[in-house]
Amino acid sequence: MALDGIVIANIVAELDAALSGARVSKIAQPEADELLFTLKGSAQHRLLLSAGASLPLIYLTSANKPSPLTAPNFCMLLRKHIGNGRIVQVWQPGLERIIHFEIEHRNEMGDLCRKDLILELMGKHSNLIFCDDKGMIIDSIKHVSAQTSSVREVLPGRSYFVAVTQEKCDPLTVSEQEFRASVFSKPMPLSKAIYNSCTGISPVIAEELCHRAGLESAQSANTIGEMEQFHLYRQFELLMDDVRGRRFRPAIIYDRDRTPVEFSSVPLTMYADMEQADFTSASEMLEQYFSMRNTVTRIRQRSSDLRRIATTALDRCRKKYELQSRQLKDTEKREKYRIYGELINTYGYGVKPGAKSFEALNYYTNEMMTVPLDSTLSVHENAQKYFDKYNKLKRTYEALSEHIRETEAEIAQLESICTFMDMALSEDDLVQVREELMDAGYIRRKYSGKKVKITSKPFHYISSDGFDIYVGKNNYQNDELTFKLAGNSDWWFHAKGAPGSHVIVKANGRELPDRTFEEAARLAAHYSRNRGAEKVEIDYVEKKHVKKPNGAKPGFVVYYTNYSMMIDSDISGIREIT
Repeated sequence: MALDGIVIANIVAELDAALSGARVSKIAQPEADELLFTLKGSAQHRLLLSAGASLPLIYLTSANKPSPLTAPNFCMLLRKHIGNGRIVQVWQPGLERIIHFEIEHRNEMGDLCRKDLILELMGKHSNLIFCDDKGMIIDSIKHVSAQTSSVREVLPGRSYFVAVTQEKCDPLTVSEQEFRASVFSKPMPLSKAIYNSCTGISPVIAEELCHRAGLESAQSANTIGEMEQFHLYRQFELLMDDVRGRRFRPAIIYDRDRTPVEFSSVPLTMYADMEQADFTSASEMLEQYFSMRNTVTRIRQRSSDLRRIATTALDRCRKKYELQSRQLKDTEKREKYRIYGELINTYGYGVKPGAKSFEALNYYTNEMMTVPLDSTLSVHENAQKYFDKYNKLKRTYEALSEHIRETEAEIAQLESICTFMDMALSEDDLVQVREELMDAGYIRRKYSGKKVKITSKPFHYISSDGFDIYVGKNNYQNDELTFKLAGNSDWWFHAKGAPGSHVIVKANGRELPDRTFEEAARLAAHYSRNRGAEKVEIDYVEKKHVKKPNGAKPGFVVYYTNYSMMIDSDISGIREIT
C-alpha cells in the first residue's frame, strides 16, 4: 500500500507536535533522492525524507545512514540556507500527499527569513522542492523540465504550484451534496468512484468505506440507491471526523505467515480476521512495515539463484518420476506371462502343432483362460518365451521400484528445500540450505581455505505453560534437533505428508499440558508447506519412536506409532525467544 492522504495526515500531526521549534542540526543526503535531517529541540530526532519513485517515504527514525564523502549540490544548498534553522510548522494542504516544512533562519545579513521545504509523495512523480517565502523554487532534488512534463516545470526560478490533473474534492471540506454528485454519478465500480472523486483517498480506504457501509465495492456507483448513498456518506463523514480530530490508530495488518500486507492510520475492519499490530506512532509503523517488506524482498532476491536451481531440479525429478511410473505400469503384465508359461508346461502336451491358442484352467483363479501361442514355435519354445518375458519385466520392476524410491526421496528433499527458502528470514538462514544443495550435488562446491560459518539457529519459542519449543529452519537443523537436542521422552511434531520443520518440545520429565501440545502443533503447521490452511493434520509422537533409516536424506525420518490432530497455523499467541 502506498502512502495515502490519511497516513500523511497522521505523520504530519506527529511531526508538527515533535518538531515544531526544533533546530536543524545536520543535513545529509545518503541517496540521490533521499534526505536525512538531525533535529534538536526538547529531544533529538532523525527525520528521513525520501522522494524515491518506487518507494517515497517519510518518518522519524533512530537509525543513521552513511553519507557520501562529498555532499551533493542539493544537500549543500540546504545546509547553506537552513542549517541551524528552526522548524516553525509542519502542515499538509487538505488531504493532499504533500508535506510542507516551514523553516525560519537568518540570512547572511542576519535578517530573519522563512523557507519552505516541500515533500511531494506521489509515486514516480515524488519530489523534494525548496522554495522561498514567496513560493519561488530555489531548487529541487529532481528537476522537471517542459520536455519531461507539459503540466508543470520544477526548476529554479519557477513559481511553485500543485498541478491539478483531476477534478477531485477535498474530503475534509466536501459537503454531502458535492460528495453524492461526484461519487454516485460515475459509471464505474463504487470503490474506484470513491478514490477517483476524493483527494488523498486510497483504494484500500475506499474498499474499507464500502465494507463499513455493507456495500459491494464492485457494484457500479451510478446504481446505488438513495438510502445506501446516505449510509455510505455517513461512514465517510465519521472517518473524516477522526482525521480532522487527529484520532489516528496506526496499525500493520499481517497475513497468516506474518508477512505485512497493509498499513493504515485508521482501523481496517475488512481485515478483522487477520492479525493486527497496533503502534503508538505513524513513524514507528512505517519504519517497521517497510523494514519487514524490504527484508522479505531482499531475502527473495538473495535466494533467487538457489530457488531457480532447486525448482529446476524439482521439475526434472517430477518428469523423471512420471516416466518411471509409466514404465513401472508396463511391468504389471509380468505375472500374466508367468502364468502363461506355467499353463503351457502343464497342459501343453495336448496342444496340436501350429495351434495359435488353447483353452486351459487357471488353477490360481479356478477359471478358464485363453493362452496365445506363436504357431511357428514349439510348445516348449512358447513356454520359454513367456518365462523370458516374465523375468525381463521382473528385473525391470525391481530396478524401477528402487529408482522410484530414490526419485521420491529426491523430490521430498527438494520440496522441503523450497519450503525452507520460503521460511528464511535472513541471509544466514540460507547458508545451510545452500550447503544442502551442494552436498546433494545440485551446486558445485568451490573449495577454499575458509570454512562456512553457520550462524543460523533454530527458532525458539516458549509455550504458555513454560515449555521450551524448538523449530528447525532447514533439514540439517531438523536432524540436529531430533537426534541431538531431543531426549527420548521429549515430544516430536511434524505436518503430515508435507515438507516442513521438525518441532521439538522439551518435556524435562514432565507431562505436557494439552495447551502445549496444541501450541507445538500450530508451530509445526505454520512452519510447513501447508502454512495458511484452515486446518493442518499434525503427527506427534515421543522422540524415542522416531528413527532415521540408513542412507536417508537430511531431515527424513520414519515412525510407526503416532498420535494426530487437526489444527490451524496461527502462532500469534506463542512467545518467541530471540
